[in-house]
Amino acid sequence: MKAIVCKIWGGPETLSLEEVPSPKPGPGEVLVQVKAAGVNFPDLLIIQNKYQLKPELPFTPGAELAGVVRAVGPGVTHVKPGEPVVAMVNTGAFAEECVASGARVMPLYDGVDFAAAAAFTLTYGTAWHALKDRGALRAGETLLVLGAAGGVGIAAIDIGKALGARVIAAASSDEKLAACRARGADETINYAKDDLRERLRALTGDKGADVVFDPVGGPFAEPALRGTAWRGRFLVVGFADGEIPRIPLNLALLKGCSIVGVYWGGWLQREPEASRREMQSLVDLLKQGKLKPLVSARYPLARVPEALAAIAARRVTGKVVIEP
Repeated sequence: MKAIVCKIWGGPETLSLEEVPSPKPGPGEVLVQVKAAGVNFPDLLIIQNKYQLKPELPFTPGAELAGVVRAVGPGVTHVKPGEPVVAMVNTGAFAEECVASGARVMPLYDGVDFAAAAAFTLTYGTAWHALKDRGALRAGETLLVLGAAGGVGIAAIDIGKALGARVIAAASSDEKLAACRARGADETINYAKDDLRERLRALTGDKGADVVFDPVGGPFAEPALRGTAWRGRFLVVGFADGEIPRIPLNLALLKGCSIVGVYWGGWLQREPEASRREMQSLVDLLKQGKLKPLVSARYPLARVPEALAAIAARRVTGKVVIEP
């Protein structure tokens, strides 16, 4: 089979498309024919050896996929060959076939859009865990989403609206903010033009945001924290900017607010049963049409480096997927 292979640490240009042996499922594992694989910012970090997960070289990147079961290993009973599934893996999705742990494979439904399903697990799983579990977002509260036009940002807008929140989307261009409004954002902030804190104060009548969803880090984290409401929750989701901000902790004291870490991958490993139930709930919402991942581009397997370069350059709105 064909697969993208990372042999040395580096940027997308170091990856190669190669013929590799087809994998075989072991006990508790599922072999999936990959129909679509989601591309995410952590994929870029992993190939540069800058992520929490540090696989041994060589390896195939890619962490989420949708496809059809080819074979199951001993002990797997909840899916069978021929069924459509969605799966989460640490690595291996940017290939024609991928082996996944049965515990992280969920059945889909007939007629599924594989691209939408592959664009769903990491971003919507992260946003749901952040907003519902870690942030305890309630109906009627105000949610500020930074990096709102990215994959996880769009997911946060969708889930925030589904939970009944007023959503303020912040992004770096009017074009990106138009996409956020199309997804249901109530208000927008262009932080390339506007003062983030002052604009947030104006939109909330000086109250601030009850919950801040920050997958970006960098220079906007501190003004967003300063714009958090009393008893607010500032969710640390990631650092797409590349800079881990140094936050003055006195701000948390003065605001009476919480700075809350969101590590979805760790949650999957430490609380597998709870995470599987939540992911199945999200699949059900996807089937009902209540959540709609935004797939803005589709690439063949050979163009994985191009897809990752687009993410690195922040040219992506929503999600891009690979279709082997």
